[in-house]
Amino acid sequence: MDGKQHYTERYSRQISLPEIGISGQQKLKKAKVLVIGAGGLGCPVLQYLAVAGIGTLGIADFDKVDLSNLQRQILYTTDEIGLPKTQCAKKRMLQLNPEILIHTYAFQLDNSNVWDIINDYEIIIDGTDNFPSRYLINDACVLLKKVLIYGSISRFEGQVAVFNVTDSHGAVTANYRDLYPEPPAMNEVPTCNQTGVIGVLPGMIGMMMANECIKYITGTGTLLINKVLLTDMLQYRFLEASIEPRLETKKLIPSNRYAFEQKNYGVTCMEQIEYKNINASEFNQLMKQSDTIVIDVREPGEQPIVTEFDCINIPIGNFKEAIPFIKENTVLLFCHSGIRSLIAAELLTGSHKKIYNLKGGIIRWKPSH
Repeated sequence: MDGKQHYTERYSRQISLPEIGISGQQKLKKAKVLVIGAGGLGCPVLQYLAVAGIGTLGIADFDKVDLSNLQRQILYTTDEIGLPKTQCAKKRMLQLNPEILIHTYAFQLDNSNVWDIINDYEIIIDGTDNFPSRYLINDACVLLKKVLIYGSISRFEGQVAVFNVTDSHGAVTANYRDLYPEPPAMNEVPTCNQTGVIGVLPGMIGMMMANECIKYITGTGTLLINKVLLTDMLQYRFLEASIEPRLETKKLIPSNRYAFEQKNYGVTCMEQIEYKNINASEFNQLMKQSDTIVIDVREPGEQPIVTEFDCINIPIGNFKEAIPFIKENTVLLFCHSGIRSLIAAELLTGSHKKIYNLKGGIIRWKPSH
């Protein structure tokens, strides 16, 4: 089988669609798409874009695979816990389609580096899970005139939209700030870590995001521009809400690269800014990772005494003063029943660390040993 025949065979089902055909498949091959966030949304996006034949895929994520990811981040396996997500994702993508080019960015994206990275791609897909990242990515895309495909999830509900498209009349469609002009205050809106998320939801929303990307590249169908698709998977309801570009929101976006790089977006892109409640099994797995500290926030001498693993004791009454001396990037917290350690997790929120609270406390952990 020669190269041309092999190519048409791989993508034959797409090429058979009159709306795509061989010309549309060639457009996919020439496309360059950057996926920021290789988590719940990024995993299905990456898989479907890879097998669709996107010629160049960028994967940006500085996180490592965590046990709590596996319920919804279907690219990763239990054996990969502790490995960089970009490394695992790239390996899986090339297994799915070795004919595509993949670039990885296994570091934090912020306004000191994101400009040059985004500038190398035509379409940006935002699979992040925090507001500072979304505003930073949106503003860079507006300034660089890049199409931005957005998705978000919480509990059983999701959103999908396509931002910053130049229409046939030269007008630019709505961007993320036209939907949400300003970020909410820290902890005003709960995260998936706090509210939970059904595992299939990011799969469904991620596939919709990948679909919008393929439609945009091939010029097929009607895009989710100047509107946002709201989905409720618990009740199976879909609603489209209109968004209009607004002059007042343009003033919220920096005017040029210099102003963008000087703007304070709060937490740097892709950082974990919240804590996670974890069970005993997850606690045991995380203890094995490097650059991790386990902290008992009970009073000295409280029962039951822990001898099964190494930890340090910082009573909750002294915890706030001790925060500057906690140097490790991953912090595991526990107390008797999980209440005081939850307070300690709240105190650490915003410290740019990965924070985990042992749900139910040491009395929940002990029976499993």
